[in-house]
Amino acid sequence: MALALAFASLFLFAEPASADLRLCNKTPSRVGIAIGYKDKKVWTTEGWWNVPVNSCETLVSGTLVSRYYYVYAVDYDHGGEWSGKYVMCTKDKMFTIEGTEDCVPRGFNRSGFFEVDTGEQTSWTIQLNEPAQQGANRK
Repeated sequence: MALALAFASLFLFAEPASADLRLCNKTPSRVGIAIGYKDKKVWTTEGWWNVPVNSCETLVSGTLVSRYYYVYAVDYDHGGEWSGKYVMCTKDKMFTIEGTEDCVPRGFNRSGFFEVDTGEQTSWTIQLNEPAQQGANRK
């Protein structure tokens, strides 16, 4: 079944108050969030954060040590996903996975993540919005 592409409105901004990577769900649906990042030269993916409508979750606590983070989001209520071109490993249940190679042979799923450039800020908030205007691909 062919899915129409839309774009998730994704507004990214730094917040000076606390040093964390946060995601705020501004959609009309509950969403599941997975993130990817390079930690001490090892790529790691983690999930799932279940983020209710109009709420925020801290994905990484403390001062950000990477400039780039990668996000994959699933719409639990209406189906679809926010994805991108960066393929990383995920699982259907909670996970922490080291490495992005050979996902399927290792028993994982391959998912496309979108890139978040924090601009070397120490704190960053991602706002996941609809309808789509810019940012990640919504399928």
